[in-house]
Amino acid sequence: MNKSFENEMKLEFVSKSSNESFARVTVAAFAAQLDPTVEELADIKTAVSEAVTNCIIHGYENKIGIVKIIAKLRKQELILEISDKGKGIEDIEMAKEPLYTTKPNLERSGMGFTIMESFMDSVEIESIVGLGTKIKMTKKIKSVEEENKEDFTMLTK
Repeated sequence: MNKSFENEMKLEFVSKSSNESFARVTVAAFAAQLDPTVEELADIKTAVSEAVTNCIIHGYENKIGIVKIIAKLRKQELILEISDKGKGIEDIEMAKEPLYTTKPNLERSGMGFTIMESFMDSVEIESIVGLGTKIKMTKKIKSVEEENKEDFTMLTK
């Protein structure tokens, strides 16, 4: 384990849709160590859900592969890497466009990356066609002191 992180976990599972909720709950349980708000936890679960679903639906399509999650905690921050060894993304910028989907027949909304970007503080996508995709996301969890300070500031305005 890298010493600059307070805690770290790795999770690998087969690319079946039934494992998406398992991944979401596992990451949420790990992130709970930072004492996030219910809203912060919901944001994390939603982003993980989108990333894992992308690996399953787009990365591996109708094949079975392994989805890998690495989660790290540093101070009040959750750092996630969710990756597959699937087909990769040809045009990342196009894939990030809202409503863009390569699977309209599956009623995909094309909002996966947009949702990840709106719920997390940062999202980076690395992909090589034929080798797979890695999504790195971070989420800063406000400490109780920060929450109280914000509440106080709103009250005094």
